[in-house]
Amino acid sequence: MKLSTKGRYAVMAMADLAHHSKGKPVALAEVAERQEISLSYLEQLFGRLRRGGLVSSVRGPGGGYLLARSTEDMRVSDIILAVDEPIKATRCKPGSPKGCHLHKGRCLTHDLWEELGNQIYLYLSSVTLADVCERHHPARRPARTGRGGAVSGGDWRIPRR
Repeated sequence: MKLSTKGRYAVMAMADLAHHSKGKPVALAEVAERQEISLSYLEQLFGRLRRGGLVSSVRGPGGGYLLARSTEDMRVSDIILAVDEPIKATRCKPGSPKGCHLHKGRCLTHDLWEELGNQIYLYLSSVTLADVCERHHPARRPARTGRGGAVSGGDWRIPRR
């Protein structure tokens, strides 16, 4: 799975914006400084976030960006997809019936990686920007192993047989 800086930085910047805005516009220069992200890169990302309806811009003195929706109504997957970051784990083109091999077939592990991408998307869709800001993530809740035993949020290892 490859998530580029585009997706990671967009989520970081949106969390920063949510945390610092308090209903007032936040200048991208402030976000860039706090998050140690290039201002020009943030400007590109926020253009996409604005076109995606996730932020609105305010011009003039005291201007900047505001969230266009509440943090509870904004999913991490919305942010990543708004900056054109595909959520996939295969090397095939998303939605393509063709595989990644030269003969256009799918490799034996294609379905495995495709389902991993689906699970990543489902997870990112289950996390809101509010969850990120409150440091409350679904992965930290106890999970079921599928074998009747519970796994704590921090224990990610595969159970021994």
